[in-house]
Formats: sequence, structure tokens, C-alpha cells
Amino acid sequence: MDPQVVFVHGIRTSATMWRAQVAHLQARGVAPHAIDLPGHGSRMAEPWSLEEAVATIDRAVRAAAERGPVVLVGHSMGGLLSTAYVGRAGAAPPVAAFVAASCTAFPRGAGLAAYRLVLRGMRGLPHQGRWVIDRALAAQLPPGTRGDFGAGGYALQAEDEALESLQSLDLARALVRIERRQFPVWFFTGEWDQLRLNERTFTRLVPRAELVVVPRSTHLVTAMRPAVTNALVDLVLATVAARGDRKRTC
Repeated sequence: MDPQVVFVHGIRTSATMWRAQVAHLQARGVAPHAIDLPGHGSRMAEPWSLEEAVATIDRAVRAAAERGPVVLVGHSMGGLLSTAYVGRAGAAPPVAAFVAASCTAFPRGAGLAAYRLVLRGMRGLPHQGRWVIDRALAAQLPPGTRGDFGAGGYALQAEDEALESLQSLDLARALVRIERRQFPVWFFTGEWDQLRLNERTFTRLVPRAELVVVPRSTHLVTAMRPAVTNALVDLVLATVAARGDRKRTC
């Protein structure tokens, strides 16, 4: 069976943020599945729902698993949701490997409250602060991926509710379950990522996980360093293939 890769986007953006990775995998003959969460991208008209977001990931993973081993890759909010999903109670989801990008932080406390306050202030600016977003992307991303974050639209109406809902995720317990399960795990982040706040706790709870820190990169490492991200995905696919080969020869 052929490998499958499911991509889960971060807050405000959509499946389009993975265009560089989708193109790379398609050139390799690997099937990519970049999904939109409720209230984002092609589903902008839908209300945000934490339960539906996790269910969306589950549907995508299970559909892909019918075709081959699944690599699940989530960025930022998508990484936190995916962490909760792969580490939920009960039987392990059909995931062969997991990459949690730019999400080694627990979404709670003063940091989250301050971030939500900043976002509310931006929404009060002309055009809901779109010029701030555009300038931030222009300062961080190369021309080849700069337009990918906003190509599916910006989910400005859903982001505060989405951020509030993340506080209910029991990520510490999910990480403990992930450590007990057999699939390989990578924490992937930029050196300057503001969400590295609890990185030591994440790696302590999942000590077998590989930590990959990209120098001189920000929270948007997947689009800022697309070639590095593609190389990591290639490594994950090679790891999954090697594990499959070992199982067949045992």
C-alpha cells in the first residue's frame, strides 16, 4: 500500500498553507491530503467547533489509511489538535507517524489571554488589520510561499473562539499516551518560534520523539523553510517505509 500524508493547517489560514509540501509529494508520487478545519478555508461559512475539528482530522486519517500508512502533520493549532487526536484515550488512531510542527506549548494562561487580546485589537483596525498580517508574512516568507497562507482566505471570525476552545485540550495526558504508542514522532519548530514555551515538557513526556529545530526560523517554519520541511517529510516517509520492511521480514 502506498504512503499517505494528511496535513492540518494552523489558525486563521487553510489547507493552502501546505502547497509547497503538496507539490513536493505529488512530484514524488505520494498522496497528500491537506484538509480545511471548520470555519477555515473552503469551510469559512461554518461555525468553529472543536469537536468537529478533531472529527475532521479523524475522517481524513481513516479515509487515507484505507489506501496506505498515514503520516499526520499538523502546524500550530493544527498540531495541537492533532496531538490531542493521536493521544486520545482508547484505541490508537491509524497513524504510522506524527509530525507536530510549531506547537510545543500548552494553550492556556496569560500568554494565550494576551494573544487573544492582540487579535481582538487587530480586528478593530481598518480591514480587520489585514495589512498587519500581510506585512508580517512579507517579512518572514519567501516569494514562493508568501501567498499560500492567505490563498484560502483568513478565518478572522473564527480565531478567537478557536483559541478559547483549545484550553480544554488535555495535552499533557495526550502526550503520555503518545509515548506509550508505537509510531514515531517528531517535534518540528523554528529557532525563533514563540510557541516553544513548553518544549522541555513536551520532550520530557515523549522522550523518544525527535526534536528538529530549524535555525533562524520563526513560527511559520513550514512556509519559511519549505525545502527543510519537505526534507523532514521525506525522512518521515523513509522511516515509515523502513518500519514496514522490518515488519514484513519478521
